[in-house]
Amino acid sequence: MEWAEKWQMQFNVSNMYVGQKNSISYSMSNGLQVVETDKDLGVMISSDLKCSQQCNYAYKKAIRFMGMIRRTISYKELKIMLSLYKRLVRPHVEYCSCACLKPSLH
Repeated sequence: MEWAEKWQMQFNVSNMYVGQKNSISYSMSNGLQVVETDKDLGVMISSDLKCSQQCNYAYKKAIRFMGMIRRTISYKELKIMLSLYKRLVRPHVEYCSCACLKPSLH
């Protein structure tokens, strides 16, 4: 922590995470919290770097928006529903979900 003191850099260790399976050990004055998953920029990152939790997170968020649309919109014309889907639901499914898709063999 000499470097941090020299350059007057304060660390908020409550926001710093390190996975359990790292071979490098980090140490700070207060220690770092170990977590299995964390959300950064709206993307769920797990310690094993698998994308299943991000896919589940995106799916649940899209389902919530679909439920909200179903409950609040009484005039369910196809054009309106498609427009609402494209603007409210699809962005949640598509955001950082390319990692969830299995590559197709061409």
